[in-house]
Amino acid sequence: MPFTNERRTPEQLAEIATEIRRDIIRSLVEAKSGHSGGPLGSADIFAVLYMGGVMNHDPAHPHMPGRDRFILSAGHMCPVLYATLANAGFFPKSELLTLRKFGSRLQGHPGRDMMLPGIESSTGSLGQGLSIAVGMALSDKLLDHNGARVYSLTGDGELEEGSIWEAVMAAAHYKLDNFCMIVDNNDCQIDGRVTDVMNIYPLKEKFESFNFHVIMVDGHNHGALLAAFDEFKTVTGKPTCIIAKTYMGHGVSFMEDRYEWHGKPPSPEQAEEALKELAE
Repeated sequence: MPFTNERRTPEQLAEIATEIRRDIIRSLVEAKSGHSGGPLGSADIFAVLYMGGVMNHDPAHPHMPGRDRFILSAGHMCPVLYATLANAGFFPKSELLTLRKFGSRLQGHPGRDMMLPGIESSTGSLGQGLSIAVGMALSDKLLDHNGARVYSLTGDGELEEGSIWEAVMAAAHYKLDNFCMIVDNNDCQIDGRVTDVMNIYPLKEKFESFNFHVIMVDGHNHGALLAAFDEFKTVTGKPTCIIAKTYMGHGVSFMEDRYEWHGKPPSPEQAEEALKELAE
């Protein structure tokens, strides 16, 4: 489907999200390393953001002034960002098979220095990407005044980083209503359940106490995600946090809701089974 900023239907977005998941599997099995669970679980969010008419961007002009920006604070989840950018037309899909290879522009964390279209900042050190995104939103308020919005996705395990809350405090202090934080709330991190490793709940009340507008949403429901981003655009005087309930490895039965799949790729046999499930 050729890129357009026009709004797509939830049914169309579901098809796009499935193709993103297929590309994640293909790239990971070729790389023989990388993160499976989070990228598969967040594919619906990315499909809606980039191809649901939510963000103002143009793959043919990735540096256009006034564009909306996306910062993947949870940089290890980059297979879903790469697959989304390729499906949106930022670069050829064939390049996805170079993931994590020597000399590739698609490294294990997004690198601005790789000159890959669509990458707005290097990220990966957990907690720092959100601060970068807040800085971009503040810059537009103070200097550019071009109406651009900034979106940033964090993992829920990433919320255990203290720098996250410094960024949240700053976003609220400066009333950044052009800033949307998205929490991929799958309750999984590399060595267990978030609730067991370092309990972060209750999330809604925490963000509200920082003076965020909070939206709770099913992160696999494309219509609900579209409505959440629409709501964000109506909020004035405060930043927004969309807490998206997702399941790690969503779409692949043997990975679904299993934290063990946080940081490992499928074997060739597992990839074949996953692609078969996604085809169905």
